[in-house]
Parts: sequence; C-alpha cells; structure tokens
Amino acid sequence: MATDFFADIPTIRYEGPDSDNELAYRFYDKDRVVLGKRMEDHLRFAACFWHTFCWPGSDVFGGGTFNRPWHAGANDSAAAAQKREVAFDFFSKLDIPYYCFHDVDVMAEAQGVAEHRRYFAEAVDHLEKLQASSGRKLLWGTANLFSHPRFAAGGATNPDPEVYAFGAMQVRDALEATHRLGGVNYVLWGGREGYETLHNTDMKRELDNLGRFLNLVVEHKHKIGFKGTILIEPKPHEPTKHQYDFDTATVYGFLKAYGLEKEVKVNIEANHATLAGHTFEHEIATAGALGIFGSIDANRGDHQNGWDTDQFPNSVEELTLAVLEIIRAGGFTTGGFNFDAKVRRQSMDAVDLFHGHVGGIDVVAKGLLNAAALIEDGRLDAIKAERYAGWTGDFGQQVGGLDLAGIADLAETMAIDPRPRSGRQERIENIVNRIVHSGK
Repeated sequence: MATDFFADIPTIRYEGPDSDNELAYRFYDKDRVVLGKRMEDHLRFAACFWHTFCWPGSDVFGGGTFNRPWHAGANDSAAAAQKREVAFDFFSKLDIPYYCFHDVDVMAEAQGVAEHRRYFAEAVDHLEKLQASSGRKLLWGTANLFSHPRFAAGGATNPDPEVYAFGAMQVRDALEATHRLGGVNYVLWGGREGYETLHNTDMKRELDNLGRFLNLVVEHKHKIGFKGTILIEPKPHEPTKHQYDFDTATVYGFLKAYGLEKEVKVNIEANHATLAGHTFEHEIATAGALGIFGSIDANRGDHQNGWDTDQFPNSVEELTLAVLEIIRAGGFTTGGFNFDAKVRRQSMDAVDLFHGHVGGIDVVAKGLLNAAALIEDGRLDAIKAERYAGWTGDFGQQVGGLDLAGIADLAETMAIDPRPRSGRQERIENIVNRIVHSGK
C-alpha cells in the first residue's frame, strides 16, 4: 500500500517528552493507561480526507498552492484512486486508528445520479481493500450536500424537491457505505441548511423538510441494521447568514421538536463553537448535560478572523478543559477526535501535513494527561460539590419535593435570609494553571 508521496517520512512513534525529534510523539503514547483506559481508546484519533487530501490550498483570492499529483487535471477514477492510496499511507504513518470522509472526497467527479453512484461504488470497493491491508478503520462517513452548485440553497432544506431527492440519494448511499465499511458513526453537516435572507425563505417548510429528512435517515439506519451513531455537527453561520444547526442547544431543541433526541447526537467542532460565541468546553458540557454528546472535530479558529479557519489545535489549556468535559460526559463511545484541520496555504510540502497532525495529536494527548491530573487531584470536584451541598441537605431535599407555593411557604415559615457565597473562581483558575504548567 505504501506510495512514493511520503517515502521520506518514517512512521511516527512515541519518543517521550524529552525527544528532540519533531516527527515523534512526545505525549501521545497510545498504550499508556490513563484513568484505567489506554490513551488510544480514550482519544480515538482520526484524520480526514477533505482538508488533508482534497483541498488544493486555494482561497477566495488565489488558486491552489499545493500541487499534489492527484490535483492535476480532471478528478477522474485514476486520480481518485491515487488520492485514496496516499491517504491510507498517511493514516498508517501517523499510526492513528481511524479516518473520515465525505462521499465526493474519495470518488471521481460525477455528473448526474447514475455516474455518482457508479464512481462512489468504485471508491467504496477500494476503501474496503485499503482498510483491510492497513488495519485502519472508519470513524465516520458522510455525504457532501453543500459544495456542488445544485446545493446553493441547501440540501434537505432546498426549495426544489429534485435537489432534496438528489441529496437523499447521496445520503442513502453514503450511509450504506459507512455501514459496509464498519464505520461507527454517520455525520450530517448542514453546510448550507440555513438562509441568506428571510425575504425568500419559508422557514417552517424548511425546518419541517429538514426534520423529515433526518427522520428518514434514522429510519433507514435501522432498516439496514447500522448500529453506529447518527450525528449532527452544529455551526452558526458561514457560508449562510444563519444555519438551523446554530449550536448544541439549538440542535437539541430541533431534535426534541421532531422526536429525534433519543436517536441523534452531536459532533462538536472547536472552531464552530467559537463562531457561535461559546467556548469549546461549553459546547461539550452542554451536550453532556443534554445527553447528546457524540464526537469531536478537533481544530481551532483565529481570534482576528470571523470565519472558520480550521487550524490545528495548539492550546494545551483549551484542550485540557475540553477533554475534562469529555471525561465528565462519560467519554467517547462510538465517537473520537477527528482532525478537521488544514495546513496553511504556504505550508505546501508533504512533511507539513505531518507537522500539523503530530502537533495536534500531542496537544490533545497532553490535554488528556492534564485532565486526568485534575480529576485525580480532586480539588475542582470538591469545590463544586461544596458549592451545591445545600441541595443534598435537609432544606434542599424539602425544596425538591414541593410545588412553587410550598417552596414559598417554606421560605416564609423558616424566615430564611440567604447570603452570597464565594464561587472560588480565582482559586479554581490557579489550580487549572498549576496543573497545566507544572502538573501539580
């Protein structure tokens, strides 16, 4: 399976915190046991096809800078096959267990339903062989209902039922391919499921069509026997002015409205969280509290930019807090950390792809070690327990069993005069910083 593209780059191995090798893991020791589980099993790393192998390094002001061999000429069957082989060489050299893809990432460019289905089936046959020879597994698959011009007004929310039907064909085939390839999740990212102006938008119809579409996906999942998790990826805007999957709380409200809250979870992306005005850890904690935490797209944004820059994560503190909330939410079941991240346009060498992923993997791994240290230290949990201790005492138990009038009467009878108490925020921040920077 090895290709020439990464011939000069060795398989990445763990060498420890003191290693000077920039192409080695300093913190990601996949077999190290942390909180009773192997690090690989905690983090379940994946790399993606789209940013890593499909994006040519272009932006709105200029063309591609990468000049990968499979970017030259038409995206035909030969180019798509080369891209798939190079990708699996990359996944193997990173020594991570999983990968992710959109349907159009892995196939030749198609026109119309018949050609799309033929080229995608060809790609799935090849992926099955590559998985078998490499030992890599599929974390999740998805269908791209946003890039082609036909999806300019969305996929499942499109005003044209023919576009809706074309999207249904893509999702059916991608879901069945994910099932066949042993994928453990299926993601729906509504890249254009929103609006640019309300003047031409029937929001009720669009929401109902989206709700029906998602119910049909869940129905088909059960029909074919797919045991994986269906995931929605929240994002507030860009490319549309407003997207219906704005953030985790909005998605939960949508799921409740259409009877899907027991069937669908969320795939949370760090950069999408910050675009929505939240922290990464807030979105994870919200998903955990609502019982819909599923998986993670690991990346970061740029605080000087108001759009989705999809850079590799590089803040140990941010990932410490994120992993802490993942552990508090019960950890991953079918989900994992997928690097939905891309190197910069000026990072055009093959080795740059490794530097981006190795750095990101180590940042997440160090975040896990720090989160475990915070849990084992116990002070944060003790402060939180003390803050809410009143609810487990006699008065709190009485309040929990009364109606509104009863609670009011209790307050009057006991002539309560509650006083404010410290939340210990500065002490908490100091504890986090000390563990992040010195381990204690």
